[in-house]
Amino acid sequence: MKKILLISLAVLVAAGLVTFMVIKQQSGYTKVLTAKVVREDLVTVVSGTGQIKPKKTVNVGATAMGRITHLYVKEGDQVKQGETVATIENVQQEATVSGQQATISAAKTDISSFIAAEKTAEANLDHARADLEQKKLDWDRAQALYKDGIMAKQDFDGKKAAYDLDVASVAQAVAGVNQAKANTDSARGHLNTQVATLRANQDMLDRTIAVAPFNGIVTNEPVREGETVVEGIQNTEGSTLMTLADMSVITAEVKVDETDIVNVQIGQPVDVTVDALPGKTFKGHVTLVGDQALLRSTGVATSQSTTGTEEAKDFKVVVTVDQPSDELRPGLSCTAKITTAHKNGVISLPIQALTMHDVASDTAKSSGGVQAASTPVDGGPKLNLVQGVFIAQKDSSGRLRAKFIPVTTGITGSTDIEVLSGISPGQEVVTGPYKTLRDLKGGALLKRDTAKPVTIVTSDS
Repeated sequence: MKKILLISLAVLVAAGLVTFMVIKQQSGYTKVLTAKVVREDLVTVVSGTGQIKPKKTVNVGATAMGRITHLYVKEGDQVKQGETVATIENVQQEATVSGQQATISAAKTDISSFIAAEKTAEANLDHARADLEQKKLDWDRAQALYKDGIMAKQDFDGKKAAYDLDVASVAQAVAGVNQAKANTDSARGHLNTQVATLRANQDMLDRTIAVAPFNGIVTNEPVREGETVVEGIQNTEGSTLMTLADMSVITAEVKVDETDIVNVQIGQPVDVTVDALPGKTFKGHVTLVGDQALLRSTGVATSQSTTGTEEAKDFKVVVTVDQPSDELRPGLSCTAKITTAHKNGVISLPIQALTMHDVASDTAKSSGGVQAASTPVDGGPKLNLVQGVFIAQKDSSGRLRAKFIPVTTGITGSTDIEVLSGISPGQEVVTGPYKTLRDLKGGALLKRDTAKPVTIVTSDS
């Protein structure tokens, strides 16, 4: 028993010594997460949420007052341009059109009669002119005979009277022709008036028949057969029969945060996903970038808002889908991922490795080419914040130390950011934890939190 106790005591003492040595060895070290700087393809994406909208939406309203006699389509139906979609009772309008058509037929008959009368008058004129020509010859002979003393005065006077009578007959026939032509022209004028009236009556009849103004889909049908509808009068809105959407061009209207809108430009490629169609992505491009900020809480433009409260704002962005699909319906919620920048094979590092560091807090110290932690002066030194990263590199004794390197950055991906200058591929940078990285000083001793640094996967071989 005594031997067992001695062995147990010896084991405890050894464990204590090992623990003490480990703690002593690790004192003064900071545990950090690290990653390697690599080359990869970076894509900057701006996201916005909104809904699917058609190129054009039209409310087909009632243009006549009456009862709906028939609805030929229902919500969700596809319609073609010119297709009849609904009819309203039109007994009165049809009767008016029929009556006017009968009036026009009668007017055309009258015109035919006047044209016949005109031809008769022209024939009478021709007959009168022929008689006049004969009488003129007789009169000319009578004048010569009477001058030579061969014709009696009585016969001479008879020829003169016959000639004058035919002159009057020709004038009367000319007047008859003019009158007949005037009657024909008047009848034609009345016919034109009747035709114009018929067009107006036909328009009133056509107003009782609703047709599709373009190819599209019925998205809303608020009325039913048998209901009475009214047309709009002045500022009073009339009844809506249905809403048609032109789906030949489909757009996604989304809202983008004000901090991202500066990077969005017309023509940039977009991936559109729809909540109702999981697993499907629709390609598109930006076709409109709004210039009016919208209040996120109300959606009202800031120029129209009467409140002076400061709050988050969005901007409207319209994305046109490159290949419209029948699966896309107006009003479906969607998310648009806009590619605002794309670079291949750039030097990149994890975004969390980037920090703002006060270089005045690090005192330059010639010790193996590293910087050691400095002690601030009372009251603290003047802040000189510089953007950069801490790299992990070994000093002359083989220990891992932190060294702050200022860097300039470029485009930002989902998890990585482009580095334009300051570091090169293969270097090991400190990525966290955040609290440790925030308080880290140049020259601090480091210890990796993992046995092996995390290597960023690169697409550049």
